Amino acid sequence: MSFSMDTFFNCFSPLFQYLRTWTAIGLLCLVVTWSFPAQAANTIDPQLEQQVLQIIREHPEAIIESVQAYQQLQQQKVNQAQQAFLQDLKTNPQIVIGDSPIIGSTKSKTLLIEFSDFQCPYCAEAHKTLKQLLANYPDKLRLVYKNFPLTSIHAEALPSATAAWAAYQQGKFWEYHDALFTNQKQLGQALYLDIAKKLNLDLGKFKRDLTLATSAIKKDIQLAEKLAVSGTPFFIINSPAFSGVVQLADIKSILADAK
Repeated sequence: MSFSMDTFFNCFSPLFQYLRTWTAIGLLCLVVTWSFPAQAANTIDPQLEQQVLQIIREHPEAIIESVQAYQQLQQQKVNQAQQAFLQDLKTNPQIVIGDSPIIGSTKSKTLLIEFSDFQCPYCAEAHKTLKQLLANYPDKLRLVYKNFPLTSIHAEALPSATAAWAAYQQGKFWEYHDALFTNQKQLGQALYLDIAKKLNLDLGKFKRDLTLATSAIKKDIQLAEKLAVSGTPFFIINSPAFSGVVQLADIKSILADAK
């Protein structure tokens, strides 16, 4: 039996309209709930509430348009934040680098910002590619590491970032960084201490610094959220050839074109 998409939407358009209407009503309820103090929740006039709901049932497009306007405003803020970030990356990169770990040639005109998560398998794969790029283009690339631990899905993302930051305080971030990605399947307190021992870190200082990492990692997370970073790894590059968000697969060609 032939069943076109037009037939599908014609059959289910009443359902879509129903869902659309009650989605709008649900949004209104949230707005009403947030707009009044908690203690006043039980004093809202039932008749007024019914009148408001009736208006929304008859004109759900009003709420939908408001939500769309809000989304557009939020996107504008993200775009402005991204543009400001790129401008800083071009004119005053040290503002962007801050206290973050950096590796590569200080003479390089190409600066790559990486937002990463030590427990993310895609970041582990990206790590291999980045090491090759740093080796193949030693005079063309500087890499800056920013933490974006995806704590909702990776239980060891934040602890591993904390351990790497503690190693950074003793000048061993990149060695620790490499060891974490190499041993990603063994992430845990035992591994963090074992890597610290193998790198001959001062264990007393290492353990103390574990308690001091929160502020630096939080700053990276806030920057990622401001830029609307949705996942890891995430790259932003500034080079003579290109400036902006970039895919890992395109970085090599950008470096090859850089003078």
